[in-house]
Amino acid sequence: MTNVDEAATASDDSGGRPGEKSGKKSAKKAMPLWQETILLLVLALLLAIIIKSLFVQAFYIPSPSMEPQFVKNDRILVQKVSYWGSASPSRGDIVVFKDPGGWLPADEGDTAHSGLTKVMEKIGLYPTGGHLVKRVIGVGGDRVVCCDTKGRVTVNGHALDEKSYLPKGMAPSQVKFDVKVPKDHLWLMGDNRGFSFDSRGHMGSAGGGYVADDLVVGKVFALIWPWKRAEIIHRPATFEGIPDSR
Repeated sequence: MTNVDEAATASDDSGGRPGEKSGKKSAKKAMPLWQETILLLVLALLLAIIIKSLFVQAFYIPSPSMEPQFVKNDRILVQKVSYWGSASPSRGDIVVFKDPGGWLPADEGDTAHSGLTKVMEKIGLYPTGGHLVKRVIGVGGDRVVCCDTKGRVTVNGHALDEKSYLPKGMAPSQVKFDVKVPKDHLWLMGDNRGFSFDSRGHMGSAGGGYVADDLVVGKVFALIWPWKRAEIIHRPATFEGIPDSR
């Protein structure tokens, strides 16, 4: 094994004068603490922006329309990976989507008021407003009807058992409808059916109550605040086995 002294001698013998080092390495100066702190903050902000843009984003619940699953001012996480590429929302998913136009009151556009919270909202570190949260009941091509002889919503003739997520004693819908969802669109309804102004409330508008797939930001996968109610969100079993549209 070559020791340090022998390595130095071998380097001297390769050229130059004995005892003279072939190259001088300048000592690296440590980065000042303030510069290192700024660099770390910039990297953290860039990482937050990338995560928000591609993977996960925080939102808040602006109304009681999704009770009892979500209560007003709850904080939720939305993941975007499921809808990458050609993938689209599935029946039963709870999704966050941009206002198709006229769905939100003018005063629900922003939640951040101070300069700091506005910056944090932009980079995904503060729950975002100006969006809506509803459950996907029908996808492109589906026929969604309310109601059958037992008062249930049906999708392509399949009756939904919605007791697991509707408020106790709440009817699936007091509004009657029979719709055929256009391609690349969704029929969305809040779980708190008597207090949700959703696709049913916009049937007479230009969009017919349908929401384009490309307006969907992502799928809600977790309730993170308040901590005592935090949970991972799953698609209800009643949406399994729905036949494709004819």
